[in-house]
Amino acid sequence: MTNPDITIRSATVRDADAVCGIYNPHIRGSIVTFEEIEVAPSEMSTRIAGIIQSFPWLVVEQNGALLGYAYAGNFSDRSAYRHSVFSTIYVDEKAQRKGIGTILYTALLERLRLSNIHVVVGGIALPNAASVALHEKCGFKKVAHLSEVGFKFGRWIDVGYWQIAL
Repeated sequence: MTNPDITIRSATVRDADAVCGIYNPHIRGSIVTFEEIEVAPSEMSTRIAGIIQSFPWLVVEQNGALLGYAYAGNFSDRSAYRHSVFSTIYVDEKAQRKGIGTILYTALLERLRLSNIHVVVGGIALPNAASVALHEKCGFKKVAHLSEVGFKFGRWIDVGYWQIAL
């Protein structure tokens, strides 16, 4: 890292409060997640604990404040999919458009590359120009577009899928 104030590390269940602080505003006010009920820190702890048993969940901190997180999860439970994962990334609203997402996603992709993952798939609720730009900057290519598969805030929402082979 070129910025000594930025640290990327593996998440722990103790990060649940800070992760909720980043994630829940997206539930309340945007279409980027299809969850509609805020996640309690106890539930987020359970989610983190479940993911880190098998996949990386990384957080980025600056001067001790958690600014974002990214993780990978099962693409499918079928064994032939074991080298493919879904990825998720969220950056605190105050830290967006400052390169934090690129640094964090690059670190996640490198960790996945080292763990014998072949394909990473990111799903993006559309429209979301910032997420599309981040994925494409990190080497993802759009591979699918599903129309009106989500319904939130009284409207139908499309989802696009971006993929990168590591």
